[in-house]
Amino acid sequence: MRFSLIDRILKLDDKRQIVGIKSLSLAEDYLRDHFPTAPVMPGVLMLESLTQAAAWLIRGSEDFAHSIVLLKEVKSVKYGSFVEPGQTMNITAEVQDWDERQVKFKAQGTVAGVTCASARLVLERYNLADTSSDRRHVDEFINQKMRELYSVLYKPEAALAVAGD
Repeated sequence: MRFSLIDRILKLDDKRQIVGIKSLSLAEDYLRDHFPTAPVMPGVLMLESLTQAAAWLIRGSEDFAHSIVLLKEVKSVKYGSFVEPGQTMNITAEVQDWDERQVKFKAQGTVAGVTCASARLVLERYNLADTSSDRRHVDEFINQKMRELYSVLYKPEAALAVAGD
């Protein structure tokens, strides 16, 4: 099962930084098991939300030039406070290095200014057609689906209106 762990992208500075949010709802499936009497967002899903934000920065900055954006490496993971239903985690991922194949990030999730997760991430990007030209249609399909989701998550006009308030 795939979880979308970014509810909204608030700010995207090409090849520099992304700011997004994840609002945790009691309706999230995984909370039934983690933990039934005191539900909290699992640490691995906090880490996944940081990774997803970083991947959106890559896609948006490169105009979806690569269909595949994967987590390659995680370092210095630290967990602080829990994220509970009804809370919103603010997610920031800042680029530390950007090369032809990989992008290194420093990422953090906070609730009300308190860090709940932080990590250094390395994401790798490529196209399936790079290894086999008959996979170009798969790249196109993936990119189309990612563009559709991105258009729901990121509305620059709305983000500017919020920033101006």
